[in-house]
This record gives sequence, structure tokens and C-alpha cells, in this order.
Amino acid sequence: MSKHGRTDMEGQGSLPRHVAIIMDGNGRWAKARGLPRYAGHRKGAEAVKPIVRLAADIGVEHLTFFAFSAENWSRPEAEVDELMRLLRLYLRSEIAELHKNGVRVSIIGDRSRLDPDIVAMIEHGETLTSGNSRIHVSIALNYGGRQDIVQAARTLAGYVAAGEMNLSAISEQSLSGALYTAGTPDPDLVIRSSGEKRISNFLLWQSAYTEMVFVDTLWPDFSEVDFRTAIGEFQRRDRRYGASASGR
Repeated sequence: MSKHGRTDMEGQGSLPRHVAIIMDGNGRWAKARGLPRYAGHRKGAEAVKPIVRLAADIGVEHLTFFAFSAENWSRPEAEVDELMRLLRLYLRSEIAELHKNGVRVSIIGDRSRLDPDIVAMIEHGETLTSGNSRIHVSIALNYGGRQDIVQAARTLAGYVAAGEMNLSAISEQSLSGALYTAGTPDPDLVIRSSGEKRISNFLLWQSAYTEMVFVDTLWPDFSEVDFRTAIGEFQRRDRRYGASASGR
């Protein structure tokens, strides 16, 4: 049983506590249909809601979406503007419903480049949903794995310089606690859509022993069937965390 009293999906094995998703393929989805890229981003945003609902229903505790990387600012200005517009729309239209459904929402990443109105909506959404426990949904926004490690190192260095921490006290645990994901368990499973087989600077520290599943489906077409299939593949794997399998 999951912590919510649900049996593991199809009895195959343990569910991942934390699933992270690299939502890739919006632009290719639009190009294949002769549509502008922003149409792919709009369709991709619509694909998020059923995955959140399904993940909560089957008992996944944490779900993280890679929505906008630190490198995405280099995209054409019109595309970035559309992504920010979609973000504003999502924050305005979805937070209340997520709260109603018991979803806790967090935004991870560097907020310094975001417009003040977006930051205000993020803070409102995080505060509003902070007491919810059905599922914790994190959205990685202006996020990069290397940047995350750097900011965590700077934070710890600041503690040492201020005399608040001994250099010898710096450990894997203390660095993990300074990352944007502090308080959230490392992902058990990372899913990437669109057929690309790379991690693209996403949750680098946190994914040291994460299982990876690469799905050919472009993100706007990613469905509950794709999600269940990825979960099923995870459940069939033997996770050894660097140890040898018994008898091998």
C-alpha cells in the first residue's frame, strides 16, 4: 500500500516516491503540424494536469516538472515572452484548483530574473498550498543543475565565512540541504519525453542513483498511458545503489 492507502500499480512493485519529468518536444510537436512554437508550449501545458491527477491517484508523493531551464533565456525573445505568459496564466488559473485538490506547489530555481508579478504569484501559490499533503508538485523554473550546486556551495561558504559553520561540517547532507530541493527526497525516477536521451542539466546532484526512462512521445502527446508505462518499467527494475546484485 502507498501512504495514501492505495495498492502499488498493478501489484508490480514499489512505487517511486518522487518522479521528475523533463517535458521535451513542444517545438517539434508544433513544427510537425505547421504551427508556431508557442502552440506546442500551450498544448504541452495542458498535458501537465492529467499527469498530476494520475500521480496523486496512484500514490506518488512528489512530482517535479522541468518547465524552463536557465539556458532557455537564450531562445528567441518572442518564445520566452510566450512561455512567461503561459506561466502567468497557469499560476492564475490553476493554483486555486490545485489547492482544492490537496496539492502542495513549490517553484525551484533562481527567481532573480523573473518579473516581480510572477514572483508574487509564486509566493502566493506556495503559501496558499503549503499545508497540503496529497501530492507535492514542484516546477523547475529558471533552473539548472550546475547552477543549483554552485548556489548551494556559495551558501555553505557564506556560513563558514561568517563563523556559523565549520569547514569540516560540510558534507553531502549539508550540501543537499542547501539545494533548491531541500526537504524533498531525491527523485527515484526521471522521465524524459521526445526520444532524447540526456539529462540536460536537470537535478544533477539529486539524480546520482535515479532510474531514467526515455519515452519517444513528444510532450504535448504524453498521456496517462505513457506515465503508467514508465512507472511500470521502474517497478520492474532492480535498484542496487551501486551495490552488486546478490549472487553476481
